Amino acid sequence: MACERWTEKLDAYLDGELPASEAGALAEHLRGCAACAAEGLRKVQQKRAVQAAGQRFMPDPAFRARIQDSIAARSPFVWSRRWLPILATAAVMLLAGALLLTLSGSQQQVIGELVDQHVATLASLNPVDVISTDRHTVKPWFAGKIPFTFNLPELQGSPFILVGGKVSYLGQSPGAELIFRVRQHQISVFIFQDRGPREERENKAVRTALSFEVRTWHHNGLRYFVIGDASAQDLDNLSELIKAAG
Repeated sequence: MACERWTEKLDAYLDGELPASEAGALAEHLRGCAACAAEGLRKVQQKRAVQAAGQRFMPDPAFRARIQDSIAARSPFVWSRRWLPILATAAVMLLAGALLLTLSGSQQQVIGELVDQHVATLASLNPVDVISTDRHTVKPWFAGKIPFTFNLPELQGSPFILVGGKVSYLGQSPGAELIFRVRQHQISVFIFQDRGPREERENKAVRTALSFEVRTWHHNGLRYFVIGDASAQDLDNLSELIKAAG
């Protein structure tokens, strides 16, 4: 089968383990082959499902009790005031670590869902519902379809082309997915109402996901996500254009 040599490399590609030259060639193939793109989407969804399943286990009270009894039975602990500062510091560190893990896991889940949607868009024969390179056509099309409005950048003189857009959903909340093209790469820009906790470090912490470049930020009550397989510089430049328009 002509595509067999490509599909054999999908797992390594999605895990970010392919050399840059092979990853670039496979990304180019995915843009032109609907069958391989669909298989890539299936694998991405499978990876997300496995990751979610691995985070579902929570010890029940009986399990916790057995562990505590096992620890208590080993040797009595002699309490003294000199231990209190150490225990207080340890408790603060554990609480902070748990909070960071929770935020990171939630953030990764959101990014993973949007990467899935971006891959589905790449594989679709009809990637957008409104087709236009004119921002004054695309923006009004969303009126009445999503509960907010947004501004689109002026692209004249830039390497970016607006392909069109469609309504997207995140956690059952409607938003906009805008498709931009730069050379042979497609970039998805997702815009949703900002309803989650703000993390000032997000845009620096989340840079890649499943071999895709990712940028995200908050502005005027909206949350923006820019996802694509273009270069990091391209995503930075497009993000700056969108921020300037907003």
